[in-house]
Amino acid sequence: MITLTGVGKSFEGRWIFRGAELRVPRGGSAAIVGPSGSGKTVLLKTIAGLHSADEGSVRVESREVGMLFQRNALFNSLTVLENLLFPLRERRGRTGADALALARQHLEWVGLAGTEERSPDELSGGMQKRLGIARALIVEPEVVLYDDPTAGLDPITSRVIAELIRSLQSRQGTTVVAVTNDMHRAYQLGDRIYLMAQGRLVPGGTADEVKATRDPALRQFVNGLQEGPLA
Repeated sequence: MITLTGVGKSFEGRWIFRGAELRVPRGGSAAIVGPSGSGKTVLLKTIAGLHSADEGSVRVESREVGMLFQRNALFNSLTVLENLLFPLRERRGRTGADALALARQHLEWVGLAGTEERSPDELSGGMQKRLGIARALIVEPEVVLYDDPTAGLDPITSRVIAELIRSLQSRQGTTVVAVTNDMHRAYQLGDRIYLMAQGRLVPGGTADEVKATRDPALRQFVNGLQEGPLA
């Protein structure tokens, strides 16, 4: 479903990463962890087609890709309901009672029923994340990319959001790639986990494989060690 082969991306002559290899099967999920500024979001935007790869190839076997940006990218000038109706109209051409019913269904799925007429800036951080997820999913994408979906949330809300993402993935059969700095959330979100650090994408494997890894950079990040190649 998603295949990256030898992918590299640079800005102004400086390589952010090179040689990235990634495979995510249809309906599967990958979590990408790594230090802040290591290039995780750049990689995610390259998968989404918002950045072009400077070397290698990116293959996404779907024309419909949804993305939840770290700051949710909600329109505060629109109501909660209108934030969902907007992409339905612009990307799917769906309006009227059909669109309204679909929007209300997605709000119910993410636990926001009853907030239709509120503004996004009237919602808590966790509720804004839920709305962002609903908006990413309402166009029924086959692939959903999450940029640090639990950033800035308390541990309880963070876990709830990760569980919601997994539940909706199971419901809709989407293929998911998520980036995060939180190993607890990475274990929740990814069938397989990767580390982006020092310009390379390290394949860590399943949660059990990551916890037992001998790769020095991955071991340091997973265990929060001060000493190691990432210091």
